[in-house]
Amino acid sequence: MNPHAKLISFLILLLGTTITISSNHWMMAWTGLEINTLAIIPLISKSHHPRAIEASIKYFLVQAAASALVLFASMTNAWSTGQWDISQLTHPTACLLLTTAIAMKLGLVPFHFWFPEVLQGSPLTTALLLSTMMKFPPITLFFLTSHSLNSTLLATLAIASAALGGWMGLNQTQIRKILAFSSISHLGWMTIIIIYNPKLTLMTFYLYSLMTATVFLTLNTIKTTKMSTMMTSWTKTPMLNATLMLTLLSLAGLPPLTGFLPKWLIIQELTKQEMTTTATIITMLSLLGLFFYLRLAYYSTITLPPNTTNHMKQWHINKPTNVLIAMLASLSLLLLPLSPMVLTTI
Repeated sequence: MNPHAKLISFLILLLGTTITISSNHWMMAWTGLEINTLAIIPLISKSHHPRAIEASIKYFLVQAAASALVLFASMTNAWSTGQWDISQLTHPTACLLLTTAIAMKLGLVPFHFWFPEVLQGSPLTTALLLSTMMKFPPITLFFLTSHSLNSTLLATLAIASAALGGWMGLNQTQIRKILAFSSISHLGWMTIIIIYNPKLTLMTFYLYSLMTATVFLTLNTIKTTKMSTMMTSWTKTPMLNATLMLTLLSLAGLPPLTGFLPKWLIIQELTKQEMTTTATIITMLSLLGLFFYLRLAYYSTITLPPNTTNHMKQWHINKPTNVLIAMLASLSLLLLPLSPMVLTTI
């Protein structure tokens, strides 16, 4: 792909995200979502592989349907209340339609089918954008309308997402699909707390984006997309693979790593809201995801392949130090001591 075209697509992506997260009017928010969709499609299909073309078509169809639902929800609310302000969403049907549309855009269960396939057909850097930056505008719309949404519906979507994200990731060997189901599971954690503490949802999203960026950039550096090549990648960059193992454990939410902080705060908030049963259920469902995170961590550093592979092992080679990955990895592992400061901000 032409570097200038890539730069223009990325700048348009930033523009669409900025328009959506800074708008108060539904039409401007919808415009930003559409700009985002059109900007990411060239980045998905830039390899001209049939799987990439299929992924871009699936992504376009799902996002177009979700954007139409957003527009329909805002028009329904404006028809009954005369308000186009995002924070004035009060009509029950409009709230239901908006929840459905945002669930489609985020990939929440039962609208998750497109997300693993699109991620599998995308390059690792584009998959990183799809998992982090493209989730930000829909989550912002959830944040702005959180006071009007149906708590029972959101809790159902969240528990279903946490369950399916953990369950479906168990049987995967493609790392991008595993990270897609990981994203679905984490979105369940963000959705379940959006009504009671929206700022905690944003904080969870920021930390998730930080850890996911570390994992994707590390995988892109060691050129690994499936488990069979991951088993031998430690011979190329041993220290980077050790860091990858710790980042995966942080993504799983194990203390004393950074990923434990959002889950700890969400469970604490659910308990304060007298939702102890819900907190117990979603905590138990996170154990499903813990299994495939541990499997990825085990394959990345601790084990060797049990049989001979068809490709030659690549032994240790000197590579230039990537400062960005080093900074992201440090933040992904060491932010838990800052939890008292985080608690004061939320």
